[in-house]
Amino acid sequence: MRAIGVMEFGGPEKLQVVDVPEPHPGPGEVRIRVHAAAVNPTDTMLRAGLRRLEWPPPYIPGMDAAGVVSEVGEGVPWKVGDRVMAVVTPVRPGGGAYADHIVVPAESVVRMPEGADFFAASTLLMNALTARLALDRLALEPGQTVAVTGAAGAFGGYAVQLAKADGLRVVADASEADEDLVRRLGADVVVRRGDDVAERIRAACPQGVDGLADGALLHDLAVPAVRDNGGIAVVRHWDGEPGRGIKVHRILVTEALGDTAALDRLRRQAEEGVLTLRVARVLPAEQAAEAHRLLEAGGVRGRLVLDFGS
Repeated sequence: MRAIGVMEFGGPEKLQVVDVPEPHPGPGEVRIRVHAAAVNPTDTMLRAGLRRLEWPPPYIPGMDAAGVVSEVGEGVPWKVGDRVMAVVTPVRPGGGAYADHIVVPAESVVRMPEGADFFAASTLLMNALTARLALDRLALEPGQTVAVTGAAGAFGGYAVQLAKADGLRVVADASEADEDLVRRLGADVVVRRGDDVAERIRAACPQGVDGLADGALLHDLAVPAVRDNGGIAVVRHWDGEPGRGIKVHRILVTEALGDTAALDRLRRQAEEGVLTLRVARVLPAEQAAEAHRLLEAGGVRGRLVLDFGS
């Protein structure tokens, strides 16, 4: 069976087509014929060897897949032919979503949003679930203010839209080129992005924001935007101590991959138009190396998606 992975860690050029055994589901598992797999920063980290893996290669990236159920294990609510999307952990011997077929726990699978194609559906779950976890951990009340850095990105865009759906006031950053996009996503206040974004947020919110979702990985640079006793949600490892009673919430999306109710709520919100599915570009699966180069070069708006065919 075809997969895209690395035999040794390194740059995008290390990605190659590899042949792996076709998987089959056990009890409580579903096999999906993958049609589309989104490309995320976590995929480039795995490819580069920034995650500790203790089994032989190939190492197969990918956390987001959309496709058709091709085989079911005992005790699952799916049937062959169902159009579904799944959030996958690549940190396992079977690897991640960059493969013709993947086997995942049934609780990590939900049906695709009505009206969405495979490419769009593959962009939803991992980033939107991370944004949902960040907002849940910040635990703000309607009417409070949240700041979002990296608001034009996939995580940031979903964080803006989910925060607005929660009744929060949203202050978000953007480059000049992205300002209209971030406003369309629903931000109440847009400030210019950059290392001094905390000063700009404070200019808009002199008292400081109640919480901050740090999609831009600014960490220490973002802390001054948060009021005393507020919170900051970080999506990459950070051991900073912000002081002033500010609580750091370290978000690990892998802790919630089996939260079917949360995943299905995101699916419904995509159907309702609360969440916007943004595909930047679709590339053939064999061009995964180019997709990784484009992502690491920066400036991608929406998600690059790999096409695994039908």
